[in-house]
Order: sequence, then structure tokens, then C-alpha cells
Amino acid sequence: MGVEEDLKRETEKWLVRIEKEIRGVNPLNRKGEEFLENIRAYIKDSRYFMERGDLVRSFEAVIWSWAIYDTAKKLKLLNPRPKNRER
Repeated sequence: MGVEEDLKRETEKWLVRIEKEIRGVNPLNRKGEEFLENIRAYIKDSRYFMERGDLVRSFEAVIWSWAIYDTAKKLKLLNPRPKNRER
């Protein structure tokens, strides 16, 4: 496999994971709503760039979505899904 195929596969893997991860997540306040909105925007951007073949920007966008999600959890702005729930 080439670098392009690897990047596309990795990006798709992380997109699927973040989409599953945020299902059922609830913002705990207005700031949490803003963070969740930004996470969803970066996911959408990642899909947009992937459709256009811009794999580097697509990967960057999905990584940003994870960074924002992790930050929101650490700041206790989101109520994440319990780990034992089926995804």
C-alpha cells in the first residue's frame, strides 16, 4: 500500500471512531454545546476534504475533532458515554 492509501484508511478509521464516540454524548453546559458543535464541524470538514481527495486536510480535521473532544472531556464540559455501552 502507498502513503495515500494508508492516510485514507487511517483517516476513515478515526472518523468512524469519533462518530461512534460522540453518539449519545451530552453537553453539560453552554460551553459544552459549543465544543460539541466544533467537534461535529471538524468531522464534517474531514469528510468534505476526503471527498475532494485532500487527504492531508481530511486527516488534520479528524485529529482536531479528537483534540477538541479530549479537551472537552478533561474540562468536564461533556458527559461521555459509559465505556461498557454497546457502540
